[in-house]
Amino acid sequence: MTVIDQTVYDIFKQGSRTYFYSTVFFPPEMKKRVFALYAFVRTADDLVDSVPQQESEFYAFVDAYRAALDEEPAGDPVIDGFVALQRRYGIEQAWVDAFLHSMALDLSVHCYRILEELRVYLYGSAEVIGLMMARLLELSPACYDAARHLGRGMQYINFIRDIAEDSAMGREYMPKEELARFGLASLDEAYLRRHPEEFREFIHAQCELYRSWQSLGEEGYRYIPWRMRLPIITASDMYGWTARQIERNPFVIFDRKVRPSVPQIVYRFVANTIRPTA
Repeated sequence: MTVIDQTVYDIFKQGSRTYFYSTVFFPPEMKKRVFALYAFVRTADDLVDSVPQQESEFYAFVDAYRAALDEEPAGDPVIDGFVALQRRYGIEQAWVDAFLHSMALDLSVHCYRILEELRVYLYGSAEVIGLMMARLLELSPACYDAARHLGRGMQYINFIRDIAEDSAMGREYMPKEELARFGLASLDEAYLRRHPEEFREFIHAQCELYRSWQSLGEEGYRYIPWRMRLPIITASDMYGWTARQIERNPFVIFDRKVRPSVPQIVYRFVANTIRPTA
């Protein structure tokens, strides 16, 4: 019987509604793998996203992870579970290192000048997660480029959705060059409400960028067995829904966190099981 550690389960459930309620539709053994991966990356992310940031705890987490790689179990189900997963499914060390590097950037980098700078962060924070998922699903390397784009697109719509939340922490992921392209000098809410049209155009352009990456990511669906594909399609659909809500009213991001309800996610999964073009 496949048993998921309670700590790992709780971290995942509390960390992401869309991912959690999409992932529960994986077969039991695959669900256990994905939960172990997500608990590891979420724990690191939470340490650098907390207010105040837990810098020493983050580096202690990294040190414990590296010690576990050297056969010194951490006694932590999150770290030890991920190390076992990494070994069993051949998750490349370079991918894990890139992820930890991006998490460390959140401790010192508070804004990005150009998109290419942000792309370094996106690779480590999201694209390598797509690559790790491909390994857990035991997919062909032919899908790796699509896996990177899918991860990048999902992360970017998160950045758009969380503009207000990130600004409150003194962090800005939207590149300065993108703001300048639409005549904007700040993501401050009061400032943006004085420039509503420019902000709407900016948000629409960022959502189009998200869609361009998401579309390239979806080209990889054909490499995924149908039963494994359904939860991924469902999560992807929910991110598309989030983008549409924000495009309709960009200022909604200052009023609430835009995310689908649990019934919406379940309904979408059921719909995807019966639509032949999914």
